[in-house]
Amino acid sequence: MSGESDLRTLLSGMRPLLRPGRYVFTTVDGGVPQGTAPVVTVAEEEGLTLVVTQEEADAAGLPYDYVAGWITLRVHSALDAVGLTAAVSRELADAGLSCNVVAGFHHDHLFVPHEQAARAAALLEELSGRSAAPRE
Repeated sequence: MSGESDLRTLLSGMRPLLRPGRYVFTTVDGGVPQGTAPVVTVAEEEGLTLVVTQEEADAAGLPYDYVAGWITLRVHSALDAVGLTAAVSRELADAGLSCNVVAGFHHDHLFVPHEQAARAAALLEELSGRSAAPRE
């Protein structure tokens, strides 16, 4: 089941979903701490990066600096698709919003400043609508 590669189709069909909750990035030296269920893990030389809910991080005593909202682009993007990450990050950057992108097998996931997450989702909806407009 391959994903979509056409950039216009990806943008017009991305259907951004703002997930409830507050998410944080943290790092640990060993495995995943008991009581946490990471939504993302990345193995780095410096340690294991986890993205977990703020509540789980607080309960486990994990340090973090950045609190994010989680937006899922619900279009099934191909892993070799060109331009989707650039287009959405440019849209958010132009609005002064940071964006941390994680690609899953089926979807792209964006972590944006929590206090601006609803605004980010609205901007992406607008981008999607502009992309669906017929070309002249």
